Amino acid sequence: MKPRASYCSAVILIGALSLFSSLRAADTAPALPPAPPQGMVAPGPKTDAPYIPLPLVPGGSVIPLYPPDSPYLKADKIREPEEYHSYSPGSLGYIVHIHNPSIEFHASKGGINTGATLILAAGGGHNTLGVGGESIDEVYFFALQGINTVILRNRLRSDGYDPKTDAVHDALQAIKLVRAHAKEWNLDPAKIGMMGFSAGAELAAAASLQWADFDQKNDVPANSLAKISSRPDFTVLIYPGPSLFTNGGNPPIPRDMPPAFIACTGQGDWIHAHWANEYFTALLNDGVPNLEMHLYARGRHPGDKPGPGDPPSSGGLSNYGGAAFGTWSARFLDWFRDLGFLNKPGVETQAAKDVAASLDRKPHK
Repeated sequence: MKPRASYCSAVILIGALSLFSSLRAADTAPALPPAPPQGMVAPGPKTDAPYIPLPLVPGGSVIPLYPPDSPYLKADKIREPEEYHSYSPGSLGYIVHIHNPSIEFHASKGGINTGATLILAAGGGHNTLGVGGESIDEVYFFALQGINTVILRNRLRSDGYDPKTDAVHDALQAIKLVRAHAKEWNLDPAKIGMMGFSAGAELAAAASLQWADFDQKNDVPANSLAKISSRPDFTVLIYPGPSLFTNGGNPPIPRDMPPAFIACTGQGDWIHAHWANEYFTALLNDGVPNLEMHLYARGRHPGDKPGPGDPPSSGGLSNYGGAAFGTWSARFLDWFRDLGFLNKPGVETQAAKDVAASLDRKPHK
């Protein structure tokens, strides 16, 4: 037994020496270099020319909404750069100081391109533009569904603009401009609509009702987009703000009113659910075809403090901690497919057929 004991002692000694050597080596080994800082997209530079932002998503094509001498712009402001802010390190949260509004186009995956295009209008209470979760994420997601996307940088109340006029004009001008580039970008000009979130949904809702007035007002010889329609082919409202129907509003509803998809949480975001229902009910009573609304049981508005047991308060395409509202994008794609927007480019949609068939409809009493 004595030789075996000696052997075990030797093994233990060798192991201890090996561990000691390893620890000494670790003490003398060079430290790992620090991780590089997380990068965030930066605004474009300030120059003597009207400000042009850099793409928020790589590969984007950025075009100003208006010519520099447009009466819609403030000539003394259009050279000022935007400001970018973050909610968390390394990721863009929101933009402010938008004086030269623009669109940023992103093509879908080429082999599955349906020609359908979503103009994305982010929320932020008209004080900020929350493009991080309500535009950038959507570019990547919808590209995989064969849907092209356009990020709208619209002007804000916090910068001295009126959301009901200036920002709505930006939304309508964006539709015109995207449709003008449809051939160049391989889009179907009959499948261009707007998806708005919160304050951005206010713009989308207003565009669906006011496009004809905007077209008529801008049908002037000097306007290169004069004969291009700003009518959206569909409207998507996600936890929308107040519409033109709020506080007893009774705007005329176009006979060729586009179909609408609406999603919001219920009691946890009751005021936005109420505004969603106002828009939906007005169109439903008017007989507008192909309306769909989902009010989910649980969830709160982005930025609201969740209560005990509530799912996380987030927005956009978030999964909301597993709450059902996190599946709204799947319901939207079902609706979009059902109305023919995911067919090949150039194929008339079911939505267009139903709009044509309802032009002489009578409101429900």
